[in-house]
Amino acid sequence: MMDTILKRAAAEMNELLSKLVAMEPQLHQLGEKMMSCWEARGKVLTAGNGGSAADAMHLAEELSIRFFKNRRALAAMALCDASVITCAGNDFGFDSVFARQIEALGNANDILIVFSTSGNSTNVLKALEEARSRKLFTVGFLGNDGGKAKAMCDLALVVPAFTPHRIQEGQKILYHALCEWIDCKVD
Repeated sequence: MMDTILKRAAAEMNELLSKLVAMEPQLHQLGEKMMSCWEARGKVLTAGNGGSAADAMHLAEELSIRFFKNRRALAAMALCDASVITCAGNDFGFDSVFARQIEALGNANDILIVFSTSGNSTNVLKALEEARSRKLFTVGFLGNDGGKAKAMCDLALVVPAFTPHRIQEGQKILYHALCEWIDCKVD
């Protein structure tokens, strides 16, 4: 049974990989935008729920600490601090946990990158609203059809898969390729 599951997973990923390659222009655009952000002394903020929170944290640490090579640290931060989230959730409601942090930290030269497999999480949508009101460049690593978030993003990278695990696997390939590209550009 395991061999059947693994073979099916590999076949699904092979099919997905060919679709991800077509997203290179959008990924390149994001990389260039991030380089401009850092040159202007801005920062990248990331957010997501559950497994998407883990991806948001993963991307932020790859940028701020290191990915493949030792290079200068890049300003990136995941909006996933448990004490901040529980405080905002308690005082303002879970729908505001990211928007409240963007209100505190977001500036016009910054970028907000959200991760969502559905693109319909209310707290992610409110984060995008707050970011846009503060003139942050908004990016979505999304799945399926992009959900409501797609229309709210300046740049949407929509992984054309329908199960959360395949979407997250595709998103990881995209942001790891992005990190590798950034490593080639930064000393």
